[in-house]
Amino acid sequence: MKTQLKADEKIILTTRPHWFSMIIPAVITIAGFIAGLYIGDFGIILMLILICYMLYKIAERNNNIWIVTSLRVIDEIGVFSHDSKESPLDKINNVSYSQSFWGKIFGYGDIQIQTAAETGSTSYYNVSRPKLLKDTITQMQEEYKNNQIKRQATELANAIASERGKNKNDLASDLEKLHELKLKGILTEEEYINQKARILNR
Repeated sequence: MKTQLKADEKIILTTRPHWFSMIIPAVITIAGFIAGLYIGDFGIILMLILICYMLYKIAERNNNIWIVTSLRVIDEIGVFSHDSKESPLDKINNVSYSQSFWGKIFGYGDIQIQTAAETGSTSYYNVSRPKLLKDTITQMQEEYKNNQIKRQATELANAIASERGKNKNDLASDLEKLHELKLKGILTEEEYINQKARILNR
């Protein structure tokens, strides 16, 4: 991974194209080697070219990676160059995956990430363990959202506590619990607003 991590950012999952993507290059290389045995001196040159080709395809696969971190999804590609694309977790609207018949058997598929950015959607093809990638992104979105809520509750509690001399830990805890009740559907929006006002004004 060449992209530098941000402060407090952690790598959760790294995946790359499935080994199935190497079948065609391998077939070309083997067929070329067999042909090279029968075409004289040029066969040696052909074999050297095919070795370089196969090494390049291996390096290309190893450098084509998708990384899920605690803050974003990073797409890196490039052997002699480096291209990187990022999708922040809070900008991702939907993640879906699809697998063909062979994909289900051998464990590869395609992933599509829809974001609120200008690019709209990003597709990754022949991904190894696509369901795991999708589930990891979804899980990290939830954790990111919960961490943001906790951080905002703490900041609000700190501001109110410093102003009114209240216990900031109690305020932050009450605000977090209240928001969890709203997310679970136990409180309506109106009830949430009323309870939040009561906590802040007590």
